[in-house]
Amino acid sequence: MKVLFAAAECAPFFKTGGLGDVAGALPKELKKQGIDVRVVLPFHTTMAQEYQEQLEDVVQFEVKVGWRNQFCGLKKLVKDDVTYYFIDNLYYFDRPSLYGFDDDGERFAFFSQAVCEMMEKIDFIPEVLHVNDWHTAIVPVLLKDKYQWIKAYQGIKTMLTIHNLQFQGIYGQLVLSDWYGIGYNSFHEEGLKYYEDVNTLKGGIFFADQVTTVSPTYAAEIQTAAFGENLEGVLRQNNYKLSGILNGIDYEVFDPQTDKKIQGHFSLDDLSGKAVDKALLQKRVGLPVEPNVPVMSMVSRLTAQKGCHLLQEKMEELMQRDVQVLILGTGELEYEDSFRYFTARYPDKFKAVIDFDVTLAQQIYAGSDLFIMPSAFEPCGLSQLYSLRYGTLPIVHETGGLKDTVIPYNAFTGEGTGFSFYDYRGEVMLETIDQALTVYYDEPKVWQSLVKQAMREDNSWEKSAAVYIEHYQSV
Repeated sequence: MKVLFAAAECAPFFKTGGLGDVAGALPKELKKQGIDVRVVLPFHTTMAQEYQEQLEDVVQFEVKVGWRNQFCGLKKLVKDDVTYYFIDNLYYFDRPSLYGFDDDGERFAFFSQAVCEMMEKIDFIPEVLHVNDWHTAIVPVLLKDKYQWIKAYQGIKTMLTIHNLQFQGIYGQLVLSDWYGIGYNSFHEEGLKYYEDVNTLKGGIFFADQVTTVSPTYAAEIQTAAFGENLEGVLRQNNYKLSGILNGIDYEVFDPQTDKKIQGHFSLDDLSGKAVDKALLQKRVGLPVEPNVPVMSMVSRLTAQKGCHLLQEKMEELMQRDVQVLILGTGELEYEDSFRYFTARYPDKFKAVIDFDVTLAQQIYAGSDLFIMPSAFEPCGLSQLYSLRYGTLPIVHETGGLKDTVIPYNAFTGEGTGFSFYDYRGEVMLETIDQALTVYYDEPKVWQSLVKQAMREDNSWEKSAAVYIEHYQSV
């Protein structure tokens, strides 16, 4: 089966979040499972030089963006047996970052049309074209509207994966002609029309053959007003083709036995290296090296969505407990400043590292005892999967993928891989933290059992990729 996977970002070339992780790991696993998968991305010039040096030119052509004729170069690189194509246009993609520009809509309109037009040029006509988020969500619309006359394209099926429903690609209706060179055929209630504007994600939901999102619980949540971002009705209307497939993580990269970013390697059979990692982590961030005091960490964007306000609200009370708290991330100034304040006020118990540091993040997953994710909503979440892999027990709010991946501790049966709370209030979060600390201090054998149960969980892409393949086959 031939699959073309289109995304705006992809690790290790360039990424800002979960979409980049998925685009980096899923195609690699699909290839291992026998799918002829190729990936197409924008050529963001922020790509590391080591990868730029491996690029080879494939073909050059022009793409009409409304009335403009824009140059399009196609570059290619093969990594881990996967072929990656990069759409090259310096006017659109020679930027200091991936997103956040006034012309983002036009940039990804160009990219979406370039994806459609490149398939004939490289003689790769997929059976399934898998698009991701608003950046490429209009591709299923374009295939049925603008490019339906190309006979080779008429059998292509499409899948749209929603990684974050908050971003939808909403623009004035003039973009139909100005960017896409199309009329009003697709501008209706069961298409691109969103009030008086164009909504590319909405169009993709209606026109794609399959719509997926990144966890079963999030698939249900986004059909409600609380999580639907004004598209809950659209998603309910299309729920016959909507499903949630959990993200996985790359078990080759995130492996406590071989991870080059940590010094103490460990496994289910020998956990001694985890104590080494904890001591090194405490030393690196400037916390007292105390092996018997639990370290509770967070690696996150510092925003209200990630639950930073709950931590901020309860931090004074939490600091009365026998625990060390470590936070790594950047984000909203209010939380950065607040966590700096707690660092100064409680130097032996609290440390905030206001930075983006991939190596330190790995060391945190490996060296912590607890990992807190009190997100208001979380489509899937990856940090809790990393922490499970490294035997660090998550404390999570029961939402989205957090609910699907963390089994709450049951004191009667001994089951569990972490701790969770449903009622989204600071005092409930604090009660859950207290429950975890009680088990840590009073029931060390139970704690060790939970650590091993967490590490036994299979959150690899191998399992998730098999589900994607089933969906490809079903369309």
